[in-house]
Amino acid sequence: MDADVIIVGAGPTGLMLAGELRLAGVRPLVLERQPQFRDTPKAGGLSGQIVELLRYRGLLERFEAASTGPSPALRLPFGGLHVDFTHLADPPIQLLLLPQPRLERLLDELAGELGAEIRRGQEVVGLSQDDATVTADVRGSDGQYRVTARYLIGCDGAQSRVRDMADIPFPGTTYPEVQRLAVVTVPESVTVLENGDLDVAGVGRISFGFTRTDRGEFAVGSTNPALLMLFTSEDESADYDDDEPMTLTELRDSIRRVLGVDLPLGEPTRLTRFTFHARQVERYRDGRILLAGDAAHLFPAPGVALNVGMLDSVNLGWKLAAAIHGWAPAGLLDTYHDERHLAGERTLLHTRAQVALRRGHDPAAEALRELFLELCVDEQPLRRIGALIAGSDIRYPLPNPNQHALTGAFAPNLTLHTEQGTTSIAELMHAARPVLLDLADRPDLRETARDWQHRIDIHTAKTDHQPADALLIRPDAHIAWAATIDEPADTAAPALRAALSGWFGTPLRSTMPIIDQPS
Repeated sequence: MDADVIIVGAGPTGLMLAGELRLAGVRPLVLERQPQFRDTPKAGGLSGQIVELLRYRGLLERFEAASTGPSPALRLPFGGLHVDFTHLADPPIQLLLLPQPRLERLLDELAGELGAEIRRGQEVVGLSQDDATVTADVRGSDGQYRVTARYLIGCDGAQSRVRDMADIPFPGTTYPEVQRLAVVTVPESVTVLENGDLDVAGVGRISFGFTRTDRGEFAVGSTNPALLMLFTSEDESADYDDDEPMTLTELRDSIRRVLGVDLPLGEPTRLTRFTFHARQVERYRDGRILLAGDAAHLFPAPGVALNVGMLDSVNLGWKLAAAIHGWAPAGLLDTYHDERHLAGERTLLHTRAQVALRRGHDPAAEALRELFLELCVDEQPLRRIGALIAGSDIRYPLPNPNQHALTGAFAPNLTLHTEQGTTSIAELMHAARPVLLDLADRPDLRETARDWQHRIDIHTAKTDHQPADALLIRPDAHIAWAATIDEPADTAAPALRAALSGWFGTPLRSTMPIIDQPS
């Protein structure tokens, strides 16, 4: 074997997966078609549940240090509208300004520090698999060669060659819209008013937010007094190469077509063009070939693709490691499809709804948008929308009877009090290992987990707001099992044993006494 896992594509999804595999002791080989890092900032940053997951890996401070500025005010685009989360003390979504080229360099650096091998300028041109291995034919600057691994993961984007070679259907819809997004400096002839409107010499006032015309949609916003964020959307029949950068002239022409005016533009710091699709593969796995990120799903709205793709990697990494290390219970790797296809469907739900909100131009569509904004004034609907966008509303349907309300959900970051001091669930997850967290001093549950202590970390702690007697937390920070408050030992211990067997394989009885891991 040349590697345990071949990852095709060194974008954020592939690099995140490489890091997760190295944390789990797996040898990944990353093959990237492009010889150099991409300079086109397809995405401007991270948002959603992946930001919290980075906290759980102990990486958030490093990502924040690489950020290009403080997080902007939480007024997010949604279906051609702005949803305002600024009045919530604890908003349900987080943002991190980190342009994709800088994000990819940081992820590459982290994966390299962990020991991942990354080869650039290497194009996968053929695939074959049998019951034990996958072989990839690779073309590089020195000619063609072959590499072999236990599994191969296609993280190679919307035009995935891996998906095509594996003959995995990718049904869905392509919308006729072409979106153009730019960040430019504010020229001298433009004044940004206190409410965000633009006062343009020779043109007049242009409103902050979205403006619809018969020719398309224009939007303007600003999170920095020296910069403007500009956006246009038009229906076009032309095909664009994603690797061909957008120019300032192209943006200026689009603004003229949509607004009917020549808008002065300063120097660009970001120029991006993209089209919208609503697609998801029928299956995330074909034998030893799996898909993640844009190779598996495309969404017709901005700001969600990186979140969903990188969370694919976090879900998949530990399951691949279990299969490679030989302890994965039957069907574990198939749960990757079950869980992340569900997450994709939830994301398609709200992004398709955004299509309906933004594409209608008749009085009924205007009424729909007005009603939607009215509902978002109330806290509960606003939080629901925020959780949808963030992907934090996902609760995986786990096969456990009498499930606790937390089962399948992302573990809340509880503050924990231990004999060693104060810690948190996030700090316990830095090593990306499963955790049994005893919150009620339950020796019966710790004794039950003893047979798996080579695979899971066992911690005892107190918390101010105890949601359960114990939590069994997977490496991706989702809760595999929870004991209800004061659940009797004769039901809790067998249920825990079943959950441990179902997720972490056959127990290996140890003759050593159980030791609670220091927090």
